[in-house]
Amino acid sequence: MSQEIWINLPVKDVERSTAFFNEIGLHAVSVGNERAKLAIGQTTILLFPDAEFEKFTGSKIADTSHSAEVIFSIGADSREEVDTFIQKVEFAGGSIFGKPNEIDGWMYGAGFADLDGHRWNLLYMDESKMPKL
Repeated sequence: MSQEIWINLPVKDVERSTAFFNEIGLHAVSVGNERAKLAIGQTTILLFPDAEFEKFTGSKIADTSHSAEVIFSIGADSREEVDTFIQKVEFAGGSIFGKPNEIDGWMYGAGFADLDGHRWNLLYMDESKMPKL
């Protein structure tokens, strides 16, 4: 069995979402008809139009204005990377639901929602300050 994972994500406008993700520094490319591929490390996220996603899954998409279906967490290499990334998100039209801050003395992160309200988290972990078990 293959160990690859593809996450399928519904979006209202694939072209606009592709531009948003490219603008914030994530690499997204169009794939076939009205789809795009977003690659983050070893993870592939496929962007599908809402209607096609509903047809494929046989269910309605979540209303992200009232609920969260998932949060995608991305590792950062530094606090500065978190701050710069969040500035790009704001400039590109995303919304920030968690401003950059320190968590438990060894993590630094921030949360944002993309153009469709899907939630994302960027997190830097300073392993030298990580509590020992």
